[in-house]
Amino acid sequence: MTASYLRTAFGAGVDITLIESDRVNTVGVGEATFSDIRHFFGFLGLEEHDWMPACNATYKLAVRFENWRRPGHHFYHPFEQMRSVNGFPLADWWLQQGPSDRFDRDCFVMAALCDEERNPRHLDGRLIGQGFSEDADEFAGLTMSEHQGKTQFPYAYHFEAALLAKFLTKFSVDRGVQHLVGNVEDVVLNQQGDIDHVLTAEHGALHGDLFIDCTGFRGLLINKALEEPFLSYSDVLPNDSAVALQVPQDMEARGIRPCTTATAQDAGWIWTIPLYGRIGTGYVFARDYLDPEQAERTLREFVGPAAADVEANHIRMRIGRTRNPWTRNCVAIGLSSGFVEPLESTGIFFIHHAIEQLVKYFPGPGWQPTMRTMFNDAISHVMDGVREFLCLHYLAAAREDTQYWKDTKTRKLPDGLAERLERWQVQLPDSENVFPYYHGLPPYSYMCILLGMGGIDLKPSAALSLADDTAASKEFQFVRDRALELVEALPNQYDYFTHMRLGGR
Repeated sequence: MTASYLRTAFGAGVDITLIESDRVNTVGVGEATFSDIRHFFGFLGLEEHDWMPACNATYKLAVRFENWRRPGHHFYHPFEQMRSVNGFPLADWWLQQGPSDRFDRDCFVMAALCDEERNPRHLDGRLIGQGFSEDADEFAGLTMSEHQGKTQFPYAYHFEAALLAKFLTKFSVDRGVQHLVGNVEDVVLNQQGDIDHVLTAEHGALHGDLFIDCTGFRGLLINKALEEPFLSYSDVLPNDSAVALQVPQDMEARGIRPCTTATAQDAGWIWTIPLYGRIGTGYVFARDYLDPEQAERTLREFVGPAAADVEANHIRMRIGRTRNPWTRNCVAIGLSSGFVEPLESTGIFFIHHAIEQLVKYFPGPGWQPTMRTMFNDAISHVMDGVREFLCLHYLAAAREDTQYWKDTKTRKLPDGLAERLERWQVQLPDSENVFPYYHGLPPYSYMCILLGMGGIDLKPSAALSLADDTAASKEFQFVRDRALELVEALPNQYDYFTHMRLGGR
């Protein structure tokens, strides 16, 4: 991703060499994304039909949370802005006079599309009209942080990470990136402490002015060679392991649910990501509560017979962030920079955001070290903000049936979250009282988690008891009517992507 983006941004103005090891496997859990990822592909000039079939990609309208409140319960965190009525979010009106016990179905159209497994595009490629004009260029060229709050695109993507990496490698090489297969055996520093070159077994010494560390959890350049400290989040987010399966399925018979599903378990949760031809699934857990062998057995039982002969990939996750991901002449991107469990599909978002920031502060003529500081601040704010959002999931979940879930209610919280939570109990989150720096998650995302998890008592704004609710009732009816209309009109995902593969767009 980094090489393709930098090549597109700077063209022949920057010489880029990509060193890829043939000994290190990809982690393989990065298969779901934020809706902002469309800007990455748009920046590269790629249309969906250019890359989605090659990566077995599907659409993602939401994250579906199952059993976090109680067994059998589910709700959605969708890609859809919260409507507002007379200055109050529709979720506030729902607390006051909700027409059903499903806030997501009452406040969002996307929840019905997910329940009924509908595609966000018609077979002819037309996008559903959800207050977003696909052809508008008003916000073209904005970074993700500049874009937030202006529009909300109605979907993200699921894709096979290994296939996307292969696709982007060819994209980059075709545009002049030098791609070398080799293994870095040593990182050599100069007298000033900067990286002078890396030493490979296959290609000898490779020199450069700026080194991008994409070596994963090892942090070979940033943490080992430059000794930049890693700041752990394990005190507030204890999940440190995962076991993953890639399970072939008859997706026509199974159906492609247009969302990532996170199903709570005794000591963590299981993700399910539907692709064209298989599912990706995995159990995220804490080793303090569950051993890896039992986690694998639970995952295989969850999937069923289709998982019987599938090889499991066990992953030890490093949760937290490198203190300064840009240190000296090295920039860490991806897992070497930081990672949190993939509960809200943030891994690829972190990469995309870091690449955008690197381009913004790239060391051209007149570059000042202050720009490196601004890069580091932006990355740390995003990581710390997402950490807080994930902590809210566990604190807000009503589930308390095992020691793991009991402990989520007494665990230490990031600084500031307890105070914010106290405010949210009497006034739903807004732009003034969520984490104060850009981190990819707007206030309505916090509303969804608080309303859906069910473990925290929430009250509507006091002023609503004095307000006329006629307009709110009409808005709830509009959401129901619009959802029914789209469910009737839209195809399912399998039919849509089969049509795309046959030449339809």
